[in-house]
Amino acid sequence: MKRWYVVYTRAGMERMACGHLENQGYTVYLPQRLKERKHARRVNTIKVPLFPRYLFIELDTECDQWLAVNGTYGVSYLITMGDRPSPVPRGVVETVRERENEDGLVEIVEPVPYTTGDVVEITRGPFADQTGIFRCGDDKQRVTLLLSLLGREMEIRLPATTVRAYG
Repeated sequence: MKRWYVVYTRAGMERMACGHLENQGYTVYLPQRLKERKHARRVNTIKVPLFPRYLFIELDTECDQWLAVNGTYGVSYLITMGDRPSPVPRGVVETVRERENEDGLVEIVEPVPYTTGDVVEITRGPFADQTGIFRCGDDKQRVTLLLSLLGREMEIRLPATTVRAYG
C-alpha cells in the first residue's frame, strides 16, 4: 500500500532531488511558498520550499526499491524509524495540498505583531521614514495606519512587510 514518506535533502537541493526522484519514476511532492528576499537594496519575491531540506515521496515499501532513494543525487537520506522508512501520518500531505493556491503555492498567513495604538515606522515606499499609529491588520497581509501629514490625520493601507515597530 502506498504511503507518503519524508526525504531529507542536501542544503538547497530540494528541487534537484525532486527532479531526480521523479526521473526514477517516484511520485514526489515539494510544497513551496513565496518569500521576500532582500539584497542590495532590492526586494525580490521568490519561491522557496515550505519545509527547507525536506520533501515528500510516495512509496509502497513492500514493492518499491526504497533503498535507491538514499543514493539519489541531492538526497541525504530517507527518514526512517529503525531500518524501515517512517510514514507520514495520514492526511498531512493532503492537508498541505489543500492549502495551495491556484499557482501551487502554500499561502502562509502570519499574524500581524502589532496591537491597535502601537507606533510603527514605515520602511519602504512613498511614506518611508514616516511614523504612524497602527489601526488594524487584515488577512491579506496589509495593515491600516493612521498617519499625520500636513496637519491632517490620514488613514493608509500598506503591506505589513513595509512597517516595523518604532523605537
